[in-house]
Amino acid sequence: MKILITGNMGYVGPMVVRHLRSRWPQAELIGFDAGFFADCLSSAEQFPETLLDQQHYGDVREFPPALLAGVDAVVHLAAVSNDPIGNAYEAQTNDINYLASARLAGLAEEAGVKNFVFASSCSIYGFAEGGPRTESDALNPLTAYARSKIATERALAEKNSWDMTVTCLRFATACGMSDRLRLDLVLNDFVATALATGEINVLSDGTPWRPMIDVKDMARAIEWAITRPKETGGRHLAINVGSNHWNLQVSELSKAVAEAVPGTRVNTNPNAPPDKRSYRVNFSLFERLAPDHQPQVMLSDSIRALREGLQQINVKADDLRSARLVRLRTLERLMGKGLLSKDLRWQRGAAIKPEPQAELALKAG
Repeated sequence: MKILITGNMGYVGPMVVRHLRSRWPQAELIGFDAGFFADCLSSAEQFPETLLDQQHYGDVREFPPALLAGVDAVVHLAAVSNDPIGNAYEAQTNDINYLASARLAGLAEEAGVKNFVFASSCSIYGFAEGGPRTESDALNPLTAYARSKIATERALAEKNSWDMTVTCLRFATACGMSDRLRLDLVLNDFVATALATGEINVLSDGTPWRPMIDVKDMARAIEWAITRPKETGGRHLAINVGSNHWNLQVSELSKAVAEAVPGTRVNTNPNAPPDKRSYRVNFSLFERLAPDHQPQVMLSDSIRALREGLQQINVKADDLRSARLVRLRTLERLMGKGLLSKDLRWQRGAAIKPEPQAELALKAG
């Protein structure tokens, strides 16, 4: 089996590569990534990309069709990865997350790829009152990131002539330890701030709902989608991926972290305006179609792995918003050094500016 993974050098990618290599030791695994976050390693004893057969670097907006020759499955993770970046770079988010994704899927179909796996998001439900959202419920995207995911799903669904099996995995909010950890995710942030400062500052009153999934279970769902036959869910399938047990309020997340990190004080803001991102999600379809690939990692497991990983790298208060651990800061650092354009493209041949001493100290630590 030959599998191409785009965006493999982000937060989710290293764990996907590790899982696929374990699941299919003889598979040919190929990575394709822009490399923006290549140096944002947090816990890897082994460089994650050594598990690949090939690593290619490039802009997904200019994906070279030749890389799809002989590929059986594409795992498409490459994207502008969160709301803060999407809000700051809305046009680029549309170009990368939507237009480039639709083009890549077309190229994959032309190359004879059997399965195309698209990493979508439950954030497309936005603000949803009432019961947990199913795949057939109305969508309410609140951000450029969520809108780009919907646009790609629709573009993939409209290609009725395709013979390729397409699976859009609407992932719950990611969490858990990774070789390239992100702290711009709610549970990861709570664990890091608890360890570094002894406090968790909840920006809302704690009532918003978040469906959660550990990055290891995201990898297991991707394994399922890579070999999903058309008979299981149809040629095009958009499916919520997570667990009904992991629909949690932000207050529950903060409480669980405080219990795991003794001495932590939780501060909520009862006077905060309502959080517009609040939704519960129904994962029954995923439970029915993928019974052997259901989430296995519990909330306590994710918190424990984060706590141990962050203790290992000795996270400090100054690290909480560092370029190594927050993706928007990484892009800002690269732009500040003249290496990255506002269009989120590498500036080839740009002169490298010296790094501030704070960044050097962080890397040394």
